[in-house]
Parts: sequence; structure tokens; C-alpha cells
Amino acid sequence: MASGIFAVLDDIAALMDDVAVASKIATKKTAGILGDDLAVNAEKATGFLASREIPVLWAITKGSFLNKLIIVPIALLLNSFLPVAIQYILILGGFYLAYEGAEKIIHYLFHRPKKGEEVIKEQEETGEVAENAKIKSAITTDFILSVEIVIIALGTVLTEGLYIQILTVSVVALVATIGVYGIVAIIVRMDDAGHSMVKRANGKGIIAWIGNGLVKLLPIVIKSLAVIGTIALLLVSGGIFVHNIDFFHHLFPSIPAVIKEFGFGLVAGALVVGLATLIKAIIPKSKSTN
Repeated sequence: MASGIFAVLDDIAALMDDVAVASKIATKKTAGILGDDLAVNAEKATGFLASREIPVLWAITKGSFLNKLIIVPIALLLNSFLPVAIQYILILGGFYLAYEGAEKIIHYLFHRPKKGEEVIKEQEETGEVAENAKIKSAITTDFILSVEIVIIALGTVLTEGLYIQILTVSVVALVATIGVYGIVAIIVRMDDAGHSMVKRANGKGIIAWIGNGLVKLLPIVIKSLAVIGTIALLLVSGGIFVHNIDFFHHLFPSIPAVIKEFGFGLVAGALVVGLATLIKAIIPKSKSTN
């Protein structure tokens, strides 16, 4: 009896060891997309009132956990019974990410920035609605990026047994969510930490100097994340097209991969933005004629 229990424990230990090794490899493979995920979601989780930053971030984090809970079993089932569907899902997700990235660039280039009174009025009228919309957008984007993370992680353990596949993908998904949103939480509370340091040091000394530095650094970090997040969206989407559409993979072989992926993402995003704008223009006309 005792020997049977020890044998089971030994099997579990061996399984956990295999999972640890596989998870380490999978995490390395997904490091690039995790960096993009961080940049995109950090940008989406900022821009709120200080009192709303943590509640908003927690809402997005819960949505991210739910995304992983949905994606992991579906990815495993599709990999077993309909692996070709994963490729098409990735491509559709790529178009969504490209749309998000291109729309940000187009909005920045062609939309007039709102003045002080307009911004205040807009916040008063649509504060809660805008917050909910941004949370929904962040969770949707997280869903697409999570699909990419899960599928890349799954690709590293395709030759392993089902148990190792399930545990490895689950570990990577969990680490991705906790790691990404943990760092985002640190970023969005940077100014509060700085204010606290200044207050405790009575505005004097090295502690106060570091605190002031954190306060001044936050706007720079947020603006940088907005740019990096937009670039990341286009790079991820372009990478999806290049790695999953054979024609694009062999197109322009002399151009560096980063430039090619960004270009494909930007062009695809611009096309989707144009299509979405056309549909929005047609729908109201069709309603008015009825």
C-alpha cells in the first residue's frame, strides 16, 4: 500500500518536473508577445482618475482570467479535433488588432484634439460610459493576445502527452495574466508612490527627489506606452499574417521581418478602418430610407 502511494507521488513529481521544463520553454517562446501584451494593456489601463485606476485594472484583470478560462480548453479541443481552425481564428484576431492599431494612428493624425472645456464636458457626460467602453475594449484586445499566447505555448508541447499540454498551457496563461497586470498595476500607481515618498520625507532628501522623479516620469511612461502599444498591435497582427498566410510569408524576402510585419499590420488595419467607416456611413442611410 505504502509503496503504491510513493509510486503515485513519484509519478506526480516527474509530471510536475516535465511541466516545469515545458513551461519554461513555452514562456521563453511567448516572451515577445507577452512584452507586446504588457505595452498594449498598460496603455489601455491608464488615463483614468486616480480613484478609478485600481477598480478598472481589476475589472480588466478579471476579464483576462475569464478569457484564459475560455481560450485554454477551446484551444486544446481544436488542436485535437480541428487544428486548421486555429489558423483562421488567429488571422481574424490579427485583423482586429490591426484595426485597433491603425485606428489609433488615423485618429491621432486626422482628428482635432479637444480643448479644455470640451474634455471636461465629455467626461461629465460620458465618464462611466467611456470607462466601461475602455474596459470592454481592453478585455477584447486581451482576448486576441491571449489566443496568440496560448497557441504559441501549445505549439511548444505538441509532442508531449495531454496532461503536460493542459498543465503547461494553463501555467503559461496564469503567469501571463498575473505578470502582465501586476506590472501594469505598478505603472499606474507610480505617481501615488511618488507622492507618498515626498510626503514622508517632508519634501527633502534623496527619498523626496526619487518621489518627484516618479511623479514626473509617469506622464512620459504613459505617452511612451501609447506609442509602444500601437506599434505592438500592428507588429503582432502583421506577424500573425506573415506566419499564417504562406503568400505573405514569402513576399518581400529582402525586407527585414519587423518592417514587413509592421507594414502588413498597418495596411490591413487601414483597410479594416476604411471598411468599418463605410459600413457606418451606409447603415444610417439605410435606416433613414426605411
